Amino acid sequence: MKSLLALLTLVALPVMAAEPTLYGRYEYIALPEIGGEVLKAKMDTGALTASLSAKDIETFSRDGEDWVRFRLGTKDASNKVYEHKIARISKIKTRSEEDEDDKDVSAPTKRPVVDLELCLGNVKRTVEVNLTDRSSFNYPLLIGAKALREFGAAVNPARRFTADKPDC
Repeated sequence: MKSLLALLTLVALPVMAAEPTLYGRYEYIALPEIGGEVLKAKMDTGALTASLSAKDIETFSRDGEDWVRFRLGTKDASNKVYEHKIARISKIKTRSEEDEDDKDVSAPTKRPVVDLELCLGNVKRTVEVNLTDRSSFNYPLLIGAKALREFGAAVNPARRFTADKPDC
């Protein structure tokens, strides 16, 4: 009877998940597939998806599949054109005003989403990243909740640049 009780106790124990790695609100992230560029990224738990600043975004078809052609939309970016297969098209809803009483939501914008390798510290993951012009923002790369989960990350908003420079 004791062995049965011991077995039931073991079965009932919760499976302990790995502790998340704690990062700061801002981190350096390398883009191995985009010329190895290292960008400052904002770790944003309030956003669902990751966004990369891109310009001259153009969708096209190749071998019956949807692709996107773009240039990196950062201050020091080269003029190099990158091409990636589109994973999906996201529809992003934006409010026209920040006022909670104003329920006026503008028409959703459609953004191409690509599967892109990102390197944070010494961890490399492939995550979905939507392409949009973020040139008016301080950080050309936004890392949303889905990507944070892929990295097993938790964010301490009081800290900045806690991971080492990307080394993948």
